Amino acid sequence: MAFVRRKGNSFYLVHNVRRGGKVRQLHLARLGEKGRITDQVVKEVAKKHPFVELNWRALREHTNRKLNLADPNSHEVQKLISTLRSLHLELADLFPPMVQFSESPLVAKELLVQLRLLQTTIQVKLSQFDVRSRGRFGTVSQQSGGARRRS
Repeated sequence: MAFVRRKGNSFYLVHNVRRGGKVRQLHLARLGEKGRITDQVVKEVAKKHPFVELNWRALREHTNRKLNLADPNSHEVQKLISTLRSLHLELADLFPPMVQFSESPLVAKELLVQLRLLQTTIQVKLSQFDVRSRGRFGTVSQQSGGARRRS
């Protein structure tokens, strides 16, 4: 039976095997900090360990669970907030002249493509939160720190 184990800041897909009367853990794949099973992980494990049968659907359901935003003190929520703050600061320090004068036009082009993709992703996520926030929790403030204006 395969399962996901957390060791330090990373997740691993492991499988118990019995050798010489003892149970040993066979490390199938490193899943990274988020512990997600992607199609690439499935292909790599199938290639490296063709005789290990895994219930990929059950493993994916377990590992690709949704982030619970209800607990503001959870490790996952704190890490997400920290990552968003770091990204914000990195982007604030990026100025167009730095991109335009890059020695590689390919780097400048790729950076602009990724920034546009990020903008689209943020717009989609904000609209999803806006729709959901009208229900159970009322309206979510879009001001920083959750501060609300007083009239």
